[in-house]
Amino acid sequence: MRRIPRGLAVAAGVGLLLTACSGGTSEEPSASDTTTTDESSSPALEGTLTIWADETRVDDVKTIAEAYTEQSGVQVDVIQKASTDIGNDFITSVPTGEGPDIIVSAHDGLGGWVTNGVVGTVDLGDKAGEFSDAAVKAMTYDGQVYGVPYAIENIALIRNNAIIQDTPDTWDAMVTAAQATGAKYPIVIQQDPTNGDPYHLYPLQTSFGAPVFATENGSYTNELAMGGPEGTAFAEFLAAQGAAGILDTNISADVAKEAFLNGEAAYIITGPWYVSDFTAANMDISVLPIPSAGGQPAQPFVGVQGFFPSINTENPLLVNDFLVNFIATPEVQTQFYELQGRVPAMTAAAEGLSDPILLGFNEAGASGAPMPAIPEMSAVWEWWGAAEADIISGKAPADERWATMITNIQSAIGG
Repeated sequence: MRRIPRGLAVAAGVGLLLTACSGGTSEEPSASDTTTTDESSSPALEGTLTIWADETRVDDVKTIAEAYTEQSGVQVDVIQKASTDIGNDFITSVPTGEGPDIIVSAHDGLGGWVTNGVVGTVDLGDKAGEFSDAAVKAMTYDGQVYGVPYAIENIALIRNNAIIQDTPDTWDAMVTAAQATGAKYPIVIQQDPTNGDPYHLYPLQTSFGAPVFATENGSYTNELAMGGPEGTAFAEFLAAQGAAGILDTNISADVAKEAFLNGEAAYIITGPWYVSDFTAANMDISVLPIPSAGGQPAQPFVGVQGFFPSINTENPLLVNDFLVNFIATPEVQTQFYELQGRVPAMTAAAEGLSDPILLGFNEAGASGAPMPAIPEMSAVWEWWGAAEADIISGKAPADERWATMITNIQSAIGG
């Protein structure tokens, strides 16, 4: 495991300050305290950091925290919280003063934290340009950055090289080439007869210019953007693929994985969570960007892991140092990769990867769209997935069913 160099700067004086929080009790550092770059004249870091992490991240966060303590002398208490409770507990505990200084989580809870007034902002300054665009967007809400990303995750196109070696430019070209191999399935994409699977179909939808929500200043708004002629064109594409047997609502996640493992499918669209099964079976695979079906770039949802500060932290200077001067460094981002196997959010760390599988996922997600973290997103999934399932299975005309879905979602979100 790579150790983090002791010489990594821990001075708070880089002019990148955690936005002061109205509920904090400590005084803001003066300008003279925060502009010096001479570590010997920087204010001493004092206090203790409390970080919450769920069971899937806690051990890795503890390892990272130990490295920070070693180089800064600051005690970091990492507390495990259940993944099912951590987001809601953050909302209820911060106003009471009992919450953590920092929470480690996926970004999709951000909208709820902002609307409940429990998360503070982070000023990354020039460092924002050192992260992938999708990672920074995931940490952004209403134009403000609220966290420091450390890892990204997305789906991609995985090819069975024993069956085919084509690198498709378009969906149609991919299907045609795969059908020519005689494989049972040209491609498998997991679905469900009732709930569909909008997550795995989303890159194809965006290639028609029909993202789920509109954006403004880099942040999602609550305006649906998957209606209109672009959304209808995508719905008609789903109907055609269902009629041709390319998409099938009876292909569950397990069925899709087994079909690919058994050499019955030339391609699969999935995430890194199945790669260990494929490599354990000694499959020769390549990870590629998802080809466009509608003429525009295919943008998979990108899930981003990050560190988010409490708005009521009593240690804003210390929190800022940990987030901006420590987590937001290639060394720490690389160590997270070594611990977790996820693609680093920081470009320099991601470019240092040598694993072709992870490099493939990184390339596939480079133009991806962060999963919307706005509260309205929770009202979308059920209507969206049910409509796609009905269209693929031919239960309803594509244009009518898609229009009904849009009406139902708009009613659900109050649009």
